[in-house]
Amino acid sequence: MDERESLYFDTISLAESEAAAAAAAHRKSISQSRNTIYHSAVDLAGDEGGGGSGGGRLRLGGGAAAEHAALAWQPGYRQSTALEHLNGGGGGGGDHTDAAIAAQMIALQNGRNHLPTGIGVTGDGGQGGGDDETYRRFDDGKRSVDFVLAYNGETQLEEHRRKCEIFEANLQREGLQLEHNKVQRVHFIKIHAPAEVLYRYAEILKIKVPLKPIPGQDQIFAESAHEFKTCFSRMCKSLFSSVQLNTALFPEREPRIHLEFSRNYLELYDTEHPNFLDASTRYSIINFILQRQRFVEGEETADNLGIEKLVQDGVYTCAYTLHDKDDRDRLLKEWANISKWKNLQPLDQIKDYFGAKVALYFAWLGFYTQMLIPISVFGVLCFLYGFITWNSDPISRDICDDNGTIMCPQCDRSCDYWRLNETCTSSKFNYLIDNNMTVVFAFSMAIWAVVYLEFWKRYSAGLVHRWGLTGFTHHVEHPRPQYLARISRTKKLAGKAYEQDHTGKRTILDPDVPFWSFKFLPNFTSYSIMVLFICISVIAIAGIIIYRMAQRASHSILGSENSMTFKVMILPMTAGIIDLIVISLLDMVYSNLAVKLTNYEYCRTQTEYDESLTIKNYVFQFVNYYSSLFYIAFLKGKFVGYPAKYNRVLGFRQEECNPGGCLMELCMQLVIIMAGKQAVNAIVEMLIPYLMRTFKELSYRHGWYKSHQDQRLVPYNQFTEDYNLLPAENNSLYVEYLEMVVQFGFITLFSLAFPLAPLLALLNNVIEVRLDAIKMLRFLRRPVGMRARDIGVWHSIMTVVTRIAVASSAMIIAFSTNLIPKIVYAASMGDPELNNYLNFTLAVFNTKDFQVQPLLGGSQHVNETVCRYTEFRNSPEDPHPYKRPMIYWKILTGRLAFIVIYQNIITMLQGILRWAVPDVSGRLLKRIKRENFLLREHIIEYEKQHAMKLVQTELNGQQKSEGELRQRNNETVIRNRDEATSFV
Repeated sequence: MDERESLYFDTISLAESEAAAAAAAHRKSISQSRNTIYHSAVDLAGDEGGGGSGGGRLRLGGGAAAEHAALAWQPGYRQSTALEHLNGGGGGGGDHTDAAIAAQMIALQNGRNHLPTGIGVTGDGGQGGGDDETYRRFDDGKRSVDFVLAYNGETQLEEHRRKCEIFEANLQREGLQLEHNKVQRVHFIKIHAPAEVLYRYAEILKIKVPLKPIPGQDQIFAESAHEFKTCFSRMCKSLFSSVQLNTALFPEREPRIHLEFSRNYLELYDTEHPNFLDASTRYSIINFILQRQRFVEGEETADNLGIEKLVQDGVYTCAYTLHDKDDRDRLLKEWANISKWKNLQPLDQIKDYFGAKVALYFAWLGFYTQMLIPISVFGVLCFLYGFITWNSDPISRDICDDNGTIMCPQCDRSCDYWRLNETCTSSKFNYLIDNNMTVVFAFSMAIWAVVYLEFWKRYSAGLVHRWGLTGFTHHVEHPRPQYLARISRTKKLAGKAYEQDHTGKRTILDPDVPFWSFKFLPNFTSYSIMVLFICISVIAIAGIIIYRMAQRASHSILGSENSMTFKVMILPMTAGIIDLIVISLLDMVYSNLAVKLTNYEYCRTQTEYDESLTIKNYVFQFVNYYSSLFYIAFLKGKFVGYPAKYNRVLGFRQEECNPGGCLMELCMQLVIIMAGKQAVNAIVEMLIPYLMRTFKELSYRHGWYKSHQDQRLVPYNQFTEDYNLLPAENNSLYVEYLEMVVQFGFITLFSLAFPLAPLLALLNNVIEVRLDAIKMLRFLRRPVGMRARDIGVWHSIMTVVTRIAVASSAMIIAFSTNLIPKIVYAASMGDPELNNYLNFTLAVFNTKDFQVQPLLGGSQHVNETVCRYTEFRNSPEDPHPYKRPMIYWKILTGRLAFIVIYQNIITMLQGILRWAVPDVSGRLLKRIKRENFLLREHIIEYEKQHAMKLVQTELNGQQKSEGELRQRNNETVIRNRDEATSFV
């Protein structure tokens, strides 16, 4: 008997052993048989080498391992299963081990003594058919698997087994249908929700579903469509036809009127519509049931219920919903595909697949990306303006042409005097971002931010109405099981958390939790720790500033710290990189801590929990990411002092700006942190999951786990495939939102220092949309769909950032650019051409007045008696040497006046825009009112007809009863007459 026949008969033996083990519970023999099969398959794979399609060979499909790895990042790639390797025709070096074991697993599951159809030993050129009916269904091939629970069946404790039995019995009492799968070491419980269960909980959760077409709705929809189909819109649609969706794969849906589900109106709902209890809604209903079922008999408390508690205690390893193969492949091909970067997103299908909360994130990200296009184009034009007028800047021209101006040393002893023209190159680059268009770009950014936020509210209102979520609020949400458990463990609230009726049954209540007695201390502790970490972040930034002041680390590496390359380029770049590393480390530590702090609070609903977590995290991230930029923009070079009296920190002189200002360094720091953060996020979000999955595939492929074969899980259907994916957390979108909102802060708060920042954000976001889609479809388990009507607290955060950005821009323009000094100089000196402006900004210092004389050694500047420094101060010969002249106070007054005027003008314009652009368009508001009126009339008519039917039924019943009574009376009369006649 050759090896192939041995493998086949081992399959039969294993199936028979499984059946015997089920009767006698001899799992040891099963484990031995499973090991025998594995090693036989390994030996067979090793003997056959690359494999082929010759006669008598096991039918194994697929390609080489290298081809499999290369395909992993292709747009339409989906990880094939061992079952697909078996069913695929042709030769090639497929994964023989996985394929063989998958065949054994299927034989075990189906209880057969032979391999499934299309899998096994075939003749020359045989083609496997493969049965795909139970790929994500129950064994009957009819009921779909809506949810899956997984646990380790070989090492399950008796206590855990008892909790599972109670929990599963409660699920069945709720009406859910369960089916066990005990083929491998990880056992699965497949859950299906029948229609009656979905209907009952859809009514409890107040879920809106589409109605059948009702009289009058076509007129409303036709008028709305006519208003949109203008000549301009048709022209734009034809112009951008290349970015439209493939209507063959994503057909446009007919609009419907939505109504909260009620079993009394079941006849009114359009059960065939894709939005009627779609997959994400079904999963959310099942998850709601799972979160509220008990697993302990007797003394039942809120701490003894919910699937999350069971997973946390290790009773179940995980609970998840399943990806849909067809829908996922379609989305991978047309949406989660970098080559489709310019195409619109299929938001309706995303909503059906992931739920409204995820769909709103992708809708917001897509809208934000599109809104970046006009401001990016304007930023490029502003940058080009700097190039075009490169040679017209009087400051850089005077610096480059100057040969005699000697500048004072930038440190106390080891620094030498330096010539002003050494900063020629940096002054020219500084002009690219500090020119006449800087104020115009800042003004445009402030207006753009408000327009973007206001139009997003209008756009999202239309989406939410289309999905039937208008009117949904977090007040509809039920309390979190963790919140109820927290109340039950609190002695003072435990008595209010339950109510016992006359039968002895206890009902969980939702008592009011006083703020000062219970919520204050957890909230105060949580936010105090947040403030502590903010202080740590500020201390870290201060340490980097001290490093910049000391200039010792870079000096030991780069040599001469007197070179302008070191002062202008190297030192800021190294400081920026160190800053990025510190920011990333603090970010990782605090993000994990914030979750634990939020769990300590009394957050009643999931929305309240998410908002509390978001606020704590963002406030910290705001300080963490922006503090170094605020330092350069508002503090650096502003309080240096002068050579005779420098202001010192820990004995070090404060940093000075270049003669052209600090805006160039702000630009460099912004680019490093912004681009570096996006690169780090891309690595964390995409590369690490990809490497983890690749390592797992290679481990399985090359048998690196041969000593633990009983712990191996072979994917051969949807729930075994999805088991190996990364879990999708409830707040999984927090990281994505935070990344984009921090980016929004970069471009609104500091983009005037780098007009190309919106362009960098645009390029990043075009790829980010597709990468996030790939991650959710390929690397993560399918998340449970959640309802939402907006992006939550993130909109409020961006609104606050927009208002801060106005003050930030005003202060950067006033104190970090040359705008106000130029205006004051031109007005005071009568020099509109600014020919002597550079000399105007440089003060004179007598070298004999140094506090600490520099150690010049063999320098050529040993005999210098006068040097210049960037300040507005009197000369040494003045009666008040080194004091502030009147021109300084004029410039300061102009700067303060500019801040007030700029901020008030922008704030007024933003207020006008917010008033002029309502949150819901008048067209949509009118449509909602007309739909509500039509809906009320339709329900009234339905109730009227229903009441008439009841009355008619009662009348018919009465008439029938009267007819039956009359007939019985007639029969009685006839019978009595017959009896009388007979008697006579």
